[in-house]
Amino acid sequence: MPDVRVSEDLWSTGMLPEGILERWLVEDGARVRAGEAVAAVRIGEALHDIVSPVGGRLEVVAPASEVVDPGCIIAEVHA
Repeated sequence: MPDVRVSEDLWSTGMLPEGILERWLVEDGARVRAGEAVAAVRIGEALHDIVSPVGGRLEVVAPASEVVDPGCIIAEVHA
């Protein structure tokens, strides 16, 4: 099953603070499409959409307001 990850590319330097999973844009268990924005992560002053890599049913593994690190898994997508 594919993972929804917070891309390491969102941190332009190692000096930025950790990220915060601001909110989920879809509910746990919802069907999502590949490329659909599913969550919003704040890193410094910027808010970034996190997209699903594939279509399927989203299973949230990180709650809103959680601190996130580069590359961390925030959800899984089941076919």
